[in-house]
Amino acid sequence: MNNRKRFKSMRLGKWGFAITCVLLLAACSVSYKFNGASINYDKVHTIQIVDFPIRSAYVWGPMGPMFNNQLKDVFANHTRLQQVKRNGDLKIEGEITQYQQRNKSVSSEGYSAQTELSITVNVRFTNNTNHKEDFERQFTATSSYSTTQSLNSVQEKLVTDMIKDLTDQIFNATVANW
Repeated sequence: MNNRKRFKSMRLGKWGFAITCVLLLAACSVSYKFNGASINYDKVHTIQIVDFPIRSAYVWGPMGPMFNNQLKDVFANHTRLQQVKRNGDLKIEGEITQYQQRNKSVSSEGYSAQTELSITVNVRFTNNTNHKEDFERQFTATSSYSTTQSLNSVQEKLVTDMIKDLTDQIFNATVANW
């Protein structure tokens, strides 16, 4: 009988411990959302993102639409701001000013071993609820590839990666305020 009581009390103790843990977990749940944005949604409700034209001497056709779509997507996915065509609380506009490639490193034979591709955009940001945050600034992203590869074979991936980098830089500079 003594062993049976001890077994029963151990079983009750385990159930008690399990129920206590579940209650503690339910009572102490904390939710964090790290999307990078620090926007006062009481004041700021809308954003106007104007398509960036390409003003560079050297261009790759799909680059402009890729950049414009990615920039709009970043704000749509990471904020609650409504995108509008005009009179936004926030306004982002600018142009793609440079798309270029240059030799980055030279091999021991004296030939180019790596080529660097870069994109530069000029951004004008206007915060119509707080003009102290307005700015005009250039952002640049670069990516390298081996000269044993042709630009045509790597261009889409490199441009996609650089556009992601640029749009993240712009997002952080305009609404992240880290």
